[in-house]
Amino acid sequence: MINGDTKYWIVVASKDHVKTGIAEGIAQACHGKSSPLKKMKKGDFVIYYSGKQTMGKPDKCQEFTALGKVIDDEIYQFQVSEDFCPSRRNIEFSQCEDTSILPLISDLDFIQNKKSWGYPFRFGFFEINQHDFDLISSQMLQHHYA
Repeated sequence: MINGDTKYWIVVASKDHVKTGIAEGIAQACHGKSSPLKKMKKGDFVIYYSGKQTMGKPDKCQEFTALGKVIDDEIYQFQVSEDFCPSRRNIEFSQCEDTSILPLISDLDFIQNKKSWGYPFRFGFFEINQHDFDLISSQMLQHHYA
């Protein structure tokens, strides 16, 4: 159910990390920081954008790679390794197709400078409007409902 309080978020992560998050039903943002996750509320939607296939490698992805809904208000930490304990949120991910950003750039409101379209993604996490969410999600979901 979408209501007036629903917010829509973009999280930036490499595709390999996104696929791990989908498998675990979790969201992490900005190298495990809790502050972006605190902005999300139960019922909000999140879309992952992957500029790269693999973290730390140059191979481009430039696709929206996951779509999900925040299912509770809990933020928790998870010990991944001795020196990495990221904050996480539980997400219910939808079955969807990875979708290239390139054909959508001209229609996305959050990309103000179409020539430097990658600029907003530098922040790793940001809110988008419903128009942009609907445009991206309709492309991601079309193959599953067509």
